[in-house]
Amino acid sequence: MSPGPGRKRLSSSRLAILAEGAFGVETAKTASSAVRYQPERVSSVIDSRFAGRTVGEALGFGGDIPIVATFAEALATEPRPEALLVGIAPQGGQLPDAWRAVLVAALEEGLDIISGLHFFLCDDPELAALADRHGCTLFDLRKPPPDLPVGAGRAMATDAFRVLTVGTDCNTGKMTVSLELQRALQARGVRAAFAATGQTGILIAGTGIAVDAVVSDFISGAAERLTLEAARGEDGEDGEGVDIVLVEGQGSLMHPGYSGVTHGLLHGTLPHAMILTWMPSRPRIYGGNHSWVVLPELDEVIRRYEDALAWACPEVPGRVIGVSLATYDIPEAEARAAVRHAREVTGLPATDPIRFGTAPLVEAILNAHETHREAPSYG
Repeated sequence: MSPGPGRKRLSSSRLAILAEGAFGVETAKTASSAVRYQPERVSSVIDSRFAGRTVGEALGFGGDIPIVATFAEALATEPRPEALLVGIAPQGGQLPDAWRAVLVAALEEGLDIISGLHFFLCDDPELAALADRHGCTLFDLRKPPPDLPVGAGRAMATDAFRVLTVGTDCNTGKMTVSLELQRALQARGVRAAFAATGQTGILIAGTGIAVDAVVSDFISGAAERLTLEAARGEDGEDGEGVDIVLVEGQGSLMHPGYSGVTHGLLHGTLPHAMILTWMPSRPRIYGGNHSWVVLPELDEVIRRYEDALAWACPEVPGRVIGVSLATYDIPEAEARAAVRHAREVTGLPATDPIRFGTAPLVEAILNAHETHREAPSYG
């Protein structure tokens, strides 16, 4: 199958989302993000715990999309789904044993399957044979291309202003703020592109590279390629290009398990600016395996990111220019206090882009972009 039709099917197929026992903002990031950014594609969500309720009732957003108990019920939803989305991305990224039967049933009904797991469906003999027999496609969002280069600073050759989202921790809203900023900048008439570096971003954008599945030597090269492709815009080599590239961050320099991918993104994109993401309710690294790591104060986190980038861009090192908060799990008064705290500690614009809007971060990017344009030596 050629890349063109494949991308179209990936980004437009009507979806039933499998999230059995895990549907939630943190526990099923892929599912909840699909609902937030492409609700028109979602036919139903499968999670027997919430069967009979709507996605809006379960998440607080997503409207009247039904939640059902079984795949058979999802299949009966009108309009009929065209693909089954594996809606979770658990630590380790393996396929839950209990879900295999659902994937088999979906293929036998002629549905494509979209998965962001580290377990590649196309490498599974049973699933690959079924897909071939029934004319279905297995989309492994995390499967990297085979021809990635080693990073060599080529991102600096782009005319576009490069913005990378970085985090105090994993799962703090790096993709979310990137997409929200792209939408807000485009509404202001700015040509802004989103470079997807994770499975959920790829689902939404229809293209990208999941850098956490790339061999470590080539992470910066993957980030470099994504940045260059996004800077060219949808029209490719002959197009005018874009003004701003928003690169989706991954992991965190503070995270003992995922710091490597963060370093690779920093040195592959060589950003002019960074937006720091922070979840105020989290004083320690997310997940029980790393809860022994206490997170530093925001100004210290910023210093570490800027130091990690400065040696690679000694003439004009990229700076953190704003803070994006994820406050969905705390009351509004606490959220507003957290925004104030971020502003006071860092001296930077701060907001929760979902709860309070993107305006402070948009202005920070536009101001930094203008400075970039006025400085001929700014690489």
